[in-house]
Amino acid sequence: MKITGAQILMKVLQEENIDIIFGYPGGVLIDIHEELAKTDITHVLVRHEQGAVHAADGYARASGKVGTCLVTSGPGATNTVTGIASAFMDSIPVVVFTGQVPSHLIGNDAFQEVDIVGITRPCTKHNYLVQSTDDLAKVVKEAYYLARSGRPGPVLVDIPKDVVINKATYSPPKDVKLKSYNPTYTPNKKQLLKAVKLIAEAKKPLIFAGGGIILSKASEELAKFARSIQSPVTASLMGLGAFPASDPLWLGMIGMHGTYRANMCTGECDLMISIGVRFDDRVTGKTDSFASQAKIVHIDIDPTSIRKNVPVTIPIVGDCKVTLKQLNHLLKDEDLKGVKEKRKKWFDQIQRWKDTNPLAYEQKEITKPQYVIEKLYEVTKGKAIVTTEVGQNQMWAAQYYHFDKPGHFITSGGLGCMGFGLPAAIGAQMACPDKMVVDIAGDGSIQMNIQEMATAVQNRLPVKVVILNNSYLGMVRQWQELFYEKRYNFTLMDYAPDFVKLAEAYGAVGLRAEKPEDVEKVLKEGFKIPQPVIMDFMVEKEECVYPMVPAGAPITEMLLS
Repeated sequence: MKITGAQILMKVLQEENIDIIFGYPGGVLIDIHEELAKTDITHVLVRHEQGAVHAADGYARASGKVGTCLVTSGPGATNTVTGIASAFMDSIPVVVFTGQVPSHLIGNDAFQEVDIVGITRPCTKHNYLVQSTDDLAKVVKEAYYLARSGRPGPVLVDIPKDVVINKATYSPPKDVKLKSYNPTYTPNKKQLLKAVKLIAEAKKPLIFAGGGIILSKASEELAKFARSIQSPVTASLMGLGAFPASDPLWLGMIGMHGTYRANMCTGECDLMISIGVRFDDRVTGKTDSFASQAKIVHIDIDPTSIRKNVPVTIPIVGDCKVTLKQLNHLLKDEDLKGVKEKRKKWFDQIQRWKDTNPLAYEQKEITKPQYVIEKLYEVTKGKAIVTTEVGQNQMWAAQYYHFDKPGHFITSGGLGCMGFGLPAAIGAQMACPDKMVVDIAGDGSIQMNIQEMATAVQNRLPVKVVILNNSYLGMVRQWQELFYEKRYNFTLMDYAPDFVKLAEAYGAVGLRAEKPEDVEKVLKEGFKIPQPVIMDFMVEKEECVYPMVPAGAPITEMLLS
């Protein structure tokens, strides 16, 4: 029996166990929404298509599944581009379905026609324009396979109106096999043995963990590896939570706003074991000086990421989880004999760097943003899923909220996309309804997608928004202060809405803390309320994020205050 393309799409989605779709309807999608309403799949109506992709992104990171969104043609499709680019930069598995004008009108500048396949080609792992209803099931199945396998990433499927309404015989697609796409999961054993030899010889090793650890669910294997070889661990922004921040081997984040001890270790280590990282410029600083005394082992499932930005001694292509399991198996007692004694001087040096305590700040009459994050950590006992906007708020969250588990820090790392945090929090809360979810925001970033507060209220999602309100576009202002003689061109936001009243207008709850003594009280009150809450914290206007590595400098040359 033949069925419509819309019905075929629903069948494949159900076979893929898709339980939530974030989307926004439009004319070419009506038939799809007709069928979607007959299923048990939850459709979350966002208020902007960018919010749909960010929500699917947050859902994917919090759940470990593929996120899904569905938007209409033309402006609906183009509004997804920022979210798709963010997911692409951070390797997040998302499938984006876009409606398209009927096939015979493509190329005729029809109403709400846009070449979304061409537009998104540079920022998707793969994308499709479905040519026929007969191809639809196969294409959708491939899209989910591509999104989740190998190095994950967003996949776009553009579906013309005629493909949706035409009929075809549906036969469930078999397992996907693509001749030109075969990710390498199992590493080369010879390369692993070379790495084992370097590990055994190293006196000053350093493990550098990235988002690949979290994506491959390799946190337990990483912890076992670090503890067995007695190596300190640092992580990129995307890798926070891959290794417990409460572990004594933890150094904190590396890079432009990384900890003093982590950055100094990078300059002094004799072996860097880099796992699931891509050596972003915000991590390396001046690449010529990065880990200049170290041999580098680089483990990644994406061969194009290895040697792309820094030279490496031993490249290992493979899945992080599989590779760490094999490394743990290959490390013999003789390799690990006496490692604590061998590395005592190294840990003594690290302790001296730790004692410098450059993350210290002084809380006086005006609330410091760092104080708000520390109190947030205390009130939530470190158990919240934290999403962030982008800027100073993002860096303070990374520095002062300590993550012990993967999937609890969700941020736009590669693209640095303002407006990410609130819709991502919505996605994370949908994925984890029993967990606390907090969006740490700035007064500038939160306004990028503030309309998604309506989505949170409509779906009764108790997300909390913590605004560090300094009346500036803070990170740009910081650069203007340090490098442009305090010429604050166009970064002062001396007019902003009353966020308490704005929360109430959306049907949420608004709270404000104007003094340091109000901070803990407001946080505790906000978390008691079982509905969306915006907490507006009036903080020091010209506070800077330190440490800071100036652009183009080695990461060992930090501004500490």
